Amino acid sequence: MKLSELDLPLLESARAGDKQALARLLHLCQPDIRRYAQRHCMISDVDDAVQEALLVLSRKLGSLRALAALSSWLFKTVQRECRRLGRKTLGFDPYDEEKLENWLAARSNDALRLELVRAMEALPEDYRQIILLRDFEEQTIAEIAAELDLTPAAAKSRLHRARLQARELLLGAEMMLQP
Repeated sequence: MKLSELDLPLLESARAGDKQALARLLHLCQPDIRRYAQRHCMISDVDDAVQEALLVLSRKLGSLRALAALSSWLFKTVQRECRRLGRKTLGFDPYDEEKLENWLAARSNDALRLELVRAMEALPEDYRQIILLRDFEEQTIAEIAAELDLTPAAAKSRLHRARLQARELLLGAEMMLQP
């Protein structure tokens, strides 16, 4: 069962403190959380990230305001835990916001524009196209999917991969290697 298929009565019961409902919810969420962790964590950190995400879910489900936001909240929790474990293991975070801010501050707006153009030109055509449609033309995922003859899930996935590659091209090894 996918997180999106969880029924509202189960979520409400677990949120209200029903221990059996919470156990069932944790059991149903675990496969999706594991799959997500396998894509975002180092292999040695997957089990720890899953366990921590389930623990956070069990502790904070009662305070979650919108149950419809459960899956995105849970995936963000796993992502944060993967990053935390990766930083702990490697002493390295490729998305260190302080480094990013310093990198941006060291460049003029014109230099940033030129670097953005170079990065966009270096992207494969399908990645460049999806970034332009979403971030410059501000189309919705549904509009992009229809225009590119993709499913919405495929459009989201392509956009995610395109943004990752664009970020890598923009920031490159220069920022990643800075102490």
